[in-house]
Amino acid sequence: MTYQQALDFIHSRLRFGSKLGLDTTKTLLRRLGDPHKKLKFIHVAGTNGKGSTSAYLANILMANGYKTGMYISPFVHSFTERIQINGRQIPQADLARHTAAVAAVIDDGFYPTEFEIVTAIGFLHFLSEGCDFVVLEVGLGGRFDATNVIPPPLVAVITSISIDHTELLGDTVARIAFEKCGIIKTGSAVAVYPDNPQEALEVIHNTARTKGASVTVGDKDAVRVLRSAISGTLFSYKGERSETAMLGRHQVYNAVTAITAAERLGLGLRLQEGIQNTRFGGRLEIVRHNPLTLIDGAHNYSGVLALKNALEVYFPRRNIILVMGMLRDKEYERCVCEIAPLASLFIATEPDNPRALPATELESVAKQRVSATRAFARRQDAVDYALNRAGAEDIVCVCGSLYLIGNLKF
Repeated sequence: MTYQQALDFIHSRLRFGSKLGLDTTKTLLRRLGDPHKKLKFIHVAGTNGKGSTSAYLANILMANGYKTGMYISPFVHSFTERIQINGRQIPQADLARHTAAVAAVIDDGFYPTEFEIVTAIGFLHFLSEGCDFVVLEVGLGGRFDATNVIPPPLVAVITSISIDHTELLGDTVARIAFEKCGIIKTGSAVAVYPDNPQEALEVIHNTARTKGASVTVGDKDAVRVLRSAISGTLFSYKGERSETAMLGRHQVYNAVTAITAAERLGLGLRLQEGIQNTRFGGRLEIVRHNPLTLIDGAHNYSGVLALKNALEVYFPRRNIILVMGMLRDKEYERCVCEIAPLASLFIATEPDNPRALPATELESVAKQRVSATRAFARRQDAVDYALNRAGAEDIVCVCGSLYLIGNLKF
């Protein structure tokens, strides 16, 4: 099987949709020899910040000499981003080999989804390469996510919790927190984002109590931001200084979440080098300097609030040209109404996804909040228009779905 054949096989499973439940994944992994039972995991769930927190954790472990796997979704630029070891994406030949092994155990009447298959491929790769630890990001929810077949993780990490995927996870913060807390198992330590709503914290503590698991919540009051610039953020936590290249106060909190999780491992890890080394694509990432251009996967209301705050902090008196594309099943009206007033020009476009909201519908919402708008169905056309309109002192921000910001030309 070639790499392209592997991708074709994986993507062909999209027709089976996305379904919550563990039975199919368990059956698939049993046919593959249960590779997940031979690995040590840090499991990461939450609404926002899962990928960044996972990246911080993986880099902390790497900086301390541990061979570390990282499993994330979705990708920004390349499919192989989803499965990494020590910051190196899975080689195409290895992806093809593991995909062939998975395909060989799938017969008629057995229908694993794309995510279930990719999860199995990840476990095979991490085991074959002898990873010391695997930082495993949940795909959706937690309780019935395919990744939750693993044995009790060393640490269950709960990042920022807010409203998203209500059709599957519930329509309140408490119900969504309950689903995320499904990754908490007997014997696991629990590390929690320092700025979660009280109703989420109550669910986390109650769930942990029933599992006999101890909880450590990052201490928001112990965070001091010492310097914020587009080159990075210097902060102290409990008196210890760290610097992150990731922009935004929410990224400081994600770093604190990773620090909390790393401390729960009980390995006496050095933390600052890992935090400083962390880069994660598509999160307030600067992709061009003239004009200054950022991409950000702010795909739900909580993410848009974090992006809005960052733009106000870093660029308080600059004209902002906003290019935005959203999925139809997100709170796009609420998101646009929050961030559009920052823009001197709002350009609506469409993510590369079947669930994309038409650009004209997004523009019609933006017109209620900003006087200058345009709509382009093709996302590259939207970006090209923004770059051509931008002056030397303007900021171009391309935001919305992660399916929007990948593989664009700047």
